Amino acid sequence: MAGHSKWSNIKHKKARQDAQRGKIFTKIAREIIVAAKQGGGDPEANAKLKAVIQKAKANNMPNDNINRAIQRGTGEIDGVDYEEIVYEGYGPGGIAILINLTTDNRNRTAGEIRHLFSKNDGNLGETGCVAWMFKRTGVITLKKNDNLDEEELMLIVLDAGAEDMEVQEEVIEVRTEAENMDAVEGELKSAGYEVRSSEITMLPENTIEVTDIEQAKKVLKLFDLLEDHDDVQDVYSNFDISDDVMAELEN
Repeated sequence: MAGHSKWSNIKHKKARQDAQRGKIFTKIAREIIVAAKQGGGDPEANAKLKAVIQKAKANNMPNDNINRAIQRGTGEIDGVDYEEIVYEGYGPGGIAILINLTTDNRNRTAGEIRHLFSKNDGNLGETGCVAWMFKRTGVITLKKNDNLDEEELMLIVLDAGAEDMEVQEEVIEVRTEAENMDAVEGELKSAGYEVRSSEITMLPENTIEVTDIEQAKKVLKLFDLLEDHDDVQDVYSNFDISDDVMAELEN
C-alpha cells in the first residue's frame, strides 16, 4: 500500500498539533462556513457539510460553534467570506506537496505560502504539477478490540466495497474509494464495529523515502510551518520517513 507509512506519520503529527484547540476549532469553522455556503446548511442534503460536522464533533467542537459557522455560511448571520483554494509545489529533495486552504484574501495567502516554500528549500508550482500523484481516498478508522477476527473483518471490508485494511497497534484503518466511504462505514457499523473517525484524504500513489537526517529535518520543518498557517486546512505529501529516522530525529 503506497504511502501507508507516510499516512501513519502524518496522522501522528496531526494528533500532536490538534492539541491546539483554539486553532483547530477556527480551521474547522472555516471548513463548515465554506461547505454550508456551497451546498446549504442541511447536513443530510450536503455530504461535504456532514463530513466536516463529523470532524468537528470528533475534535470536541461545541455545538454552538458548529451552528454559528453553518449560519455564517448560509448568510443567516454576518461573517467573513471565505473561499477554498488549492496550492501545489515541491519541498526539499523534490517531494510533492498538495495544500487545501480557506482564505478571505487570496493575494495575501499566496504571498505567505510562496514565502514559506522559498525559505525552506521548496518552490510553489503551477496548478496540476503534483495533484496527479495523489488519489482521493476514504479512510475509516475502527476501534480495535481483543476479540478481533482479522479474516472475518477483511471479508466484511471487501464485501462492503472497500479496497483494503491495515491492522495497527490500537486501531484498524480501512481504505475505500471516496465515493463509497459512507456506504462502507454504514456496513461496518451494522456489523458491530465502532467507527472512531472517517474522512476523505489525498494519498500518494507512490512515495519518496527520506533517509538523510538533515533532509528529513527540512521536510518536517516545512510541513509543520505549512500546517501551522492559519489559512491551511490540510497538507498532503509523498515523503516517507522510516520509524528509525523518526526515532533519531526525536532523540
